[in-house]
Amino acid sequence: MSERETLLVELVTEELPPKALPRLGESFGRGVLERLQARGLADADAPWRWFASPRRLAVQVGGVRERAPDRAKEERLMPVTVAYDAAGKPTPALEKRLAAKGLTPQTAKLERRLEGKQEMLYLHTVEAGALLDEALAPLVAEAIRALPIPKLMRWGAGEAQFVRPVHRLVMLHGARVVPGRVLDLESGRETLGHRFMSRGAIELANAEAYEPTLLAEGKVIADFAARRAEIERQLHEKAAAEGGVLGEHAALLDEVTALVEHPTIYVGRFEEEFLSVPPECLILTMQANQKYFPLFDAQGRLTNRFLIVSNMRLSEPRSRNIVEGNQRVVRPRLADARFFYEQDRKERLESRLPRLDAIVYHNRIGTLGERVLRLEVLSGWLAERLGADVALARRAARLAKCDLVTLMVGEFPELQGVMGRYYALADGESEIVAEAIEDHYKPRFAGDALPRRLVGKIVALAERLDALAGLFAIGEIPTGEKDPYGLRRAALGVLRIAIETPLPLDLDAAIERALVEQPAAVRAQAPADTAEKLRRFFDERLRHWLREAGHALDAIDAVLALRPGRIDTVPARLEAVAAFLEAPEAATLATANKRIANLLKKAGEEGAAHVDVALFAEPEEKALFEKMHAVAPYVASHLENEAYAQALTTLAALAAPVDAFFDRVMVLCDEPLLRANRLALLRELRQLMNQVADLSVLAREAGA
Repeated sequence: MSERETLLVELVTEELPPKALPRLGESFGRGVLERLQARGLADADAPWRWFASPRRLAVQVGGVRERAPDRAKEERLMPVTVAYDAAGKPTPALEKRLAAKGLTPQTAKLERRLEGKQEMLYLHTVEAGALLDEALAPLVAEAIRALPIPKLMRWGAGEAQFVRPVHRLVMLHGARVVPGRVLDLESGRETLGHRFMSRGAIELANAEAYEPTLLAEGKVIADFAARRAEIERQLHEKAAAEGGVLGEHAALLDEVTALVEHPTIYVGRFEEEFLSVPPECLILTMQANQKYFPLFDAQGRLTNRFLIVSNMRLSEPRSRNIVEGNQRVVRPRLADARFFYEQDRKERLESRLPRLDAIVYHNRIGTLGERVLRLEVLSGWLAERLGADVALARRAARLAKCDLVTLMVGEFPELQGVMGRYYALADGESEIVAEAIEDHYKPRFAGDALPRRLVGKIVALAERLDALAGLFAIGEIPTGEKDPYGLRRAALGVLRIAIETPLPLDLDAAIERALVEQPAAVRAQAPADTAEKLRRFFDERLRHWLREAGHALDAIDAVLALRPGRIDTVPARLEAVAAFLEAPEAATLATANKRIANLLKKAGEEGAAHVDVALFAEPEEKALFEKMHAVAPYVASHLENEAYAQALTTLAALAAPVDAFFDRVMVLCDEPLLRANRLALLRELRQLMNQVADLSVLAREAGA
């Protein structure tokens, strides 16, 4: 028998939770692998694969040893002066320590080693390598206990616990069964195949035969990725045969892959009359409830056909039972969707507003009806400042939450906003208003699309600013990983809308306005620094987002140090800073800025209010002052045009006079008037230089 063989460990279970299956499969496989490696039974680069199907988790590891190599160990025992007496004989302390390990001073391999000024005694031993037969069952049990399972269950009369009942345990090393007991099951070589299409218990000849044997005899594609690829191949093949195309289906594909072991695709149909219902309702019904894949025509319109991923492969006419059964099941659900849609349309959206007064938004902030009034006012305020139609923005905000009390959204909460758009259009509302009702929830997640038009963006901003202001005011601030209200996502949504659109949003003013609109009781209890906390929260989100986008951290900190009111200017400022750092004058100006910052900090409030040219005692003071006033109008012009790169380029002319100033002029001199005047000059210089970014932050990046 070879010492190195492929190892297979498999748990055969009841149907596992589909959404957690890939994570469970990979975690189990990696857990077994890492524990084999830790015990020296598998190499660090050992080939391995994990398997997961609805009724099994398994891992296959190549080149696993029957016995791990022996390991040399050394242990620091005690100082030599403690281990031996003056005559060089072992002390009782040493003898006792060695006796606990079954050794004596005569049999132990000891080494003296000088460490600093003290000599230490080390013990060298050899640890016998782990035996696979002894180690495997315990390490598999450890890997199982480490799985990300929120809730365990018991079954039968035993004490074993797992996410679902486990019926078989396979542990094979090559062709040999590795003995062991896990989850009250003795290991063996028999597995189970497909619940209906397999011939029964399947005996595995060896670990390598696992995947092909399960497929041939058990009708199971054990590899999750291979099964997913096979389902996708069949879906596209069947869709093409039907003259249709698939829509977005990645998430559903993952879920279906976790529900079947031997996928076969069938085509189902429903009555065309259901297509009068908004397609989003039908798609959600088919995907969420039935796990069907809707088919679309070449123009992207929903058709009355859908694809069924079955766990059974049957020939005609028996396969018709599968298709007809699924068609029978989906019809009542589509009929419900149509009923909800028709009933909802009997009532105008605006007539539902009073019902929002009965829905609590937050028990310390008020009702959803009160929140709608705030959104309406805040949207109007934003529209005035961002150049949007105020009436349309207020109207969209007024109707934005009305679909929450419709039958359709009550049944399918995922359709909030979507149904509001349909019902608004049916009521004769402006298309801009209807679109804003749907879009004000965007972006819902990282990478999601932004609202399409300006009015939608304004209501989306109001939605997030109101939530952030209200929750910060009552102390519901995210901490660590806890963010139950999704405030980090809300803040990032504001930043993305303002920056990617872009919109000239004054963030500080918007935060203040959102806080002003909160209920009086909320404002009364809000800490005085709520606005500042909220702005810092935005800065943290912005810094994280920009860092992920690949911007240098020093450049980000330099720009954000100025707390630019209009955050839409941040990307252009960052580009300008990146270009500035390439200039030869960058190091000089950044270093000078750092030096100025330190001098002004040391001086505190000291210094004159204005520069007095009559007090210049050195020609370098005058030269710097004149150059500052020569370039200042050009810098101001570039800033007004948001040409930040040109503004920084213009500052390069200050490098030489700044260098000369610091070479020849003592700023903190003993003469009070000269000292005060020079500090005033530096304050003016710093203000001139730091209008795009705080250049002192760039001192390290610029090579200063």
